[in-house]
Amino acid sequence: MNFIKRIFLFVLINLLVVLTITTLLSVFNVSPYLNAHGLNINSLAIFCLLWGFTGAFISLFLSKSLAKWMMGVEIIEESSNSESLKFVFDSVKKIALEAGLDDMPEVGVYKSEEINAFATGPSKKRSLIALSSGLINRMSKDEIEAIIGHEISHITNGDMITMTLLQGVINAFVMFLARVLAFALSSNKKNRSSYGSGHYFFVYIFQILFMILGSLVVAFFSRKREFRADENSANLLGKEKMIKALNTLKSVYDIKDLKKEKLAFQALKISNNSKRGLLNLFSTHPALDDRIQRLKDL
Repeated sequence: MNFIKRIFLFVLINLLVVLTITTLLSVFNVSPYLNAHGLNINSLAIFCLLWGFTGAFISLFLSKSLAKWMMGVEIIEESSNSESLKFVFDSVKKIALEAGLDDMPEVGVYKSEEINAFATGPSKKRSLIALSSGLINRMSKDEIEAIIGHEISHITNGDMITMTLLQGVINAFVMFLARVLAFALSSNKKNRSSYGSGHYFFVYIFQILFMILGSLVVAFFSRKREFRADENSANLLGKEKMIKALNTLKSVYDIKDLKKEKLAFQALKISNNSKRGLLNLFSTHPALDDRIQRLKDL
């Protein structure tokens, strides 16, 4: 069933992206960027911007609904009979108010033994905070509050929109630079309308290379947002609560739930990196030891 869901969502999102971009290209009357005269830079720039940003923003727009469906998030109501779930709801309501949010996020729980949580949604008014059942059952009330404070900080800081914009810029830049360099290497100098059979080969190679480099930039800014969310939670609820929560995340990091490890939402979760090293450059989260030390140094 999960496999069928992934295939359906992949086809649906890609169909939406293609239809949206095709419509926009038609509306703006954008001509092909490769023509008999060579490379049309203006058309290429518009083409890359549309492809770079459209997919990112469609994913953002659908993020809340996709999270509920793919992660099996069940919304917690204020009238919940469960003492633990009622505590989570009340904590989100209280901390959101303290953080200055005008609209309380939806609150949800997803069944998983992993100790994790995430925030998502296209805007502050349409946001969602979801905690795993494992986190709710294993963490103390102080730790749960600190985690909620961290997730609410992502919403108040507008991190989802910021990272979407950054990803859109990276996507557009990668596509643009890859095609310019591919054209330069594959076109016939005597006849600029002859692009050579290697043009699309170079496009693919350069896109792969530049996306790897671009992912380093995205990961760097993502790690900065995690440090900031930790600090904001510490300011709201107390440094010791956040340090305690991070230490607990570190101690239970090896508890995994493969059924809930959805690639699209891994970067959103509060804990997905416990180690330092070179590979940390590609991680969306700082090592937990670094996050704990950063808070101790405040």
